[in-house]
Amino acid sequence: MSIKLPKPIADYFEADGSRDAEAVARCFTHGAIVRDEGHTHVGRDAIRHWKAGSSRKYTYTVEPFTLGSDGSRTVVTSHVVGDFPGSPVDLRYFFILDSEQIAELEIVL
Repeated sequence: MSIKLPKPIADYFEADGSRDAEAVARCFTHGAIVRDEGHTHVGRDAIRHWKAGSSRKYTYTVEPFTLGSDGSRTVVTSHVVGDFPGSPVDLRYFFILDSEQIAELEIVL
């Protein structure tokens, strides 16, 4: 199933799929916040390091399959398959957008 994602979110998933930490970081505002695996990463440099680390640690694919909202957050549920504990899993990505960039991202089960 293919869904139409808002451009900043589509750009994020495309950059993530290419394992390009710099491209992922550019999807975010300068002061953006990412929450993943119990850690909080603030700012593009921290986000770049987070993505580079997770890309080195795991090989995975992400397939978004539903799009919804939770208040001001855009929620994308994605099927994630890889060499990480618990794979495969469906994760929810909670995005807050600021114009054409991501201001916040939280990734949860």
